[in-house]
Amino acid sequence: MPDNGGFTTLSSRIAYENRWLRLREDIIRRPDGSDGLYGVVERDDFVVVVALGEDRSVTLVEQFRYPVGQRLWELPMGMWEERPDATPGDIAAGELAEETGLIAGTMTHVATLFQGPGYSNQKGHLFLATGLTGATHDREPSEQDMIARTFPLADVEAMIRDGGITCMVTIAAIGLLRLKGLI
Repeated sequence: MPDNGGFTTLSSRIAYENRWLRLREDIIRRPDGSDGLYGVVERDDFVVVVALGEDRSVTLVEQFRYPVGQRLWELPMGMWEERPDATPGDIAAGELAEETGLIAGTMTHVATLFQGPGYSNQKGHLFLATGLTGATHDREPSEQDMIARTFPLADVEAMIRDGGITCMVTIAAIGLLRLKGLI
């Protein structure tokens, strides 16, 4: 049984819902006995893929991110709202091909990470894709402005260091793979 940290949920309601997320409001009792409100963004799991070439290059995608009003360089990532039965490995392979046109000979699950555990239950599955071959991308309508580009790993690390990459999932994925000695 999971540890509830001493919190008790007194009531729960869905405040908003669409095909990508649900916003749940819980009335809670904290461990000290005081009551409060907790908003939780419920989202399905997502995947993030580090596509590592034999020459130690990494493929990134750049796209406009409406909530922050700017284009961002990121690793390929996503979720399949329409396929709740899909495995993280299937989603990783599908997102990589869809966004970059790359097919991985080997797709290795590296870690499971929570994106924002202070407000959301969503977790991400980090994959390392190697043995890459090319194919044709098949982007969703919302990804038509996407650009895929392959960079030397040293350039990706410089982009992170110098603020050219600000996506925290991308930064965490590259950092974790580096710490594990996988890149």
